[in-house]
Amino acid sequence: MAMIVKHNLTAMNSNRMLGLTTASQAKATEKLSSGYKINRAADDAAGLAISEKMRKQIRGLTQASLNAQDGISAVQTADGALNEVHDMMHRLAELTVKAANGTLSETDRQAVQNEVDELVSEVDRVSTTTKFNELYLMRGSNNGDVARLSYSTANNALESTFSAAAVDPTKTPLVNSGTGVFNLKVENDTTTAFGDSPTQQGVNLDDSDIAKNTTYSAKTIGPVGAGATKTYYVLVEQTGADDPNIENLSVSQLVKNINKTPNQYNPDGDIQVKAFSSMAELTSALKADYGENIKTVSSYYNKDTNQLELRAETFADMNDPVDVSLHVGADSSSDNKIYMNIAQLSARALGINGLDVRGDTGDAATAAIDVIGDALQRVSNQRAALGAIQNRLEHTIANLDNIVENTTSAEAAIRDTDMATQMVTYSNNQILAQAGQAMLAQSNQATSGVLSLLQ
Repeated sequence: MAMIVKHNLTAMNSNRMLGLTTASQAKATEKLSSGYKINRAADDAAGLAISEKMRKQIRGLTQASLNAQDGISAVQTADGALNEVHDMMHRLAELTVKAANGTLSETDRQAVQNEVDELVSEVDRVSTTTKFNELYLMRGSNNGDVARLSYSTANNALESTFSAAAVDPTKTPLVNSGTGVFNLKVENDTTTAFGDSPTQQGVNLDDSDIAKNTTYSAKTIGPVGAGATKTYYVLVEQTGADDPNIENLSVSQLVKNINKTPNQYNPDGDIQVKAFSSMAELTSALKADYGENIKTVSSYYNKDTNQLELRAETFADMNDPVDVSLHVGADSSSDNKIYMNIAQLSARALGINGLDVRGDTGDAATAAIDVIGDALQRVSNQRAALGAIQNRLEHTIANLDNIVENTTSAEAAIRDTDMATQMVTYSNNQILAQAGQAMLAQSNQATSGVLSLLQ
């Protein structure tokens, strides 16, 4: 080989090979430090494309598993609420059986009715308020509008009955379409005198019930009823000059006499006047008379109008079941959806609105036993459906988690660094780098022999 100095080809070759080794060493270091054998598309273009599709599936399926878990949480929330409804239905069953017994008096059944009314209202409230993550679970769907309640049934039944007694008689509809509430005004009666003087209308059913020279102030609700002809009176006090020689009627006795028929207030058996000795009795009577549509009635003082008013809350209309779809897959296909229906389980939907166990016999209570039985079966059916969905979702989650695990394993085989193999490559490159550096140094020394020729 000729001895030349312009081109040190040996050194060039050694330097080129050292460069390749250094580049390979850099890649090996990158793979070892990152844990991935594909750090850029150039490392493995096909492997990158395949693994990215797998990553999409893994991330999607992981979220789908979480979606299914959220679905289970929603189901458990609804089932927990319905468990309380079940307990209340069992108590209602007890009460109806109790009221059906012939040993109870009419007064006893009214006491039972008070608890029945409260339980029915609570069943309705649970249906109205139970929600999961701001999703109302048991309100149903109103023409596709989830959770919207309407009150047209109650309004249609009550508007003509109570419009004349409303705080604003000109306002329509009577029932607030958003809250299901309507208000009635309570007026102090200063014109009607209950007594038996020649200038007063009296309740003279027989000579022993005369209330001469005595008047009774009243608070009035009305007119209400069919054709708006009935007036409700609460007799609150006794006034006037008492004749010591005449036995005056007590308020409670006068109330009884007014409510008897026929008399001058209620001629020919036509109830035109109802009298009560307290506002609580009046609100209870309104609830009883219109219980199919009115849930609760309460009195309160309205500071804005400076008058006593009644607040009546009505039962909402029946809605369709609410459809809840759970997306449990990584793709958009319909078979990645699990659908569940949750029925509206309000008092009206269960058929227990206006549940009545009153009366001097147990006939009404006996009929109510079957009503509660039917309602309880509806609750049981819904809970069974929710339990079935929960079991399905648990299997769905197990399957999704299995797919995620196996897909992750496949993606790791493509994407992750085999540390042992890569460490062998790293050590090999390290040796080659050291050898290359030594050979480069030797190549640089090879031309130094030319100097001996020049001396």
